[in-house]
Amino acid sequence: MTEYLSQQKHKEFVNELDYLQTTRRQEIAESLKEARSLGDLSENAEYHQAREDQANIEKRITDIQAILEDSVIVKKSSSSKVNIGVIVVVQKKGEKEKKEYTIVGNQESNMAENKISVSSPLVRAMLEKEKGESFCFESPKGKQEYKIIDVK
Repeated sequence: MTEYLSQQKHKEFVNELDYLQTTRRQEIAESLKEARSLGDLSENAEYHQAREDQANIEKRITDIQAILEDSVIVKKSSSSKVNIGVIVVVQKKGEKEKKEYTIVGNQESNMAENKISVSSPLVRAMLEKEKGESFCFESPKGKQEYKIIDVK
């Protein structure tokens, strides 16, 4: 599945991958070597912890590599339509409050920062729409209606 990443998030993944493959792998290898020197491996908690850490790091490396291989770096669009990488201001029908969201890929989604995933029902319903257009979608709370106030 294609992952959409900002240039910043792509760089963060590349840096994390480099750290895990070089520094962290070496630290784990040293921990394993030290734990082996303590003797009986069957009852050696340090050895078992180091093996678990090693497995977790290798899993994370594999995950990041897969994300990077399947990713598309999104650049700020000059289009006035809602798409990945834009900031959109919406207003729910019947409410005065306006909400501003940055449309991002799944890996960057973070509601605390108002970064909403392109695969969310809200975003899927407003994709390719322009300022002034209304749209609706079904949510667990029923039909939701919104209007696009601005696309930045």
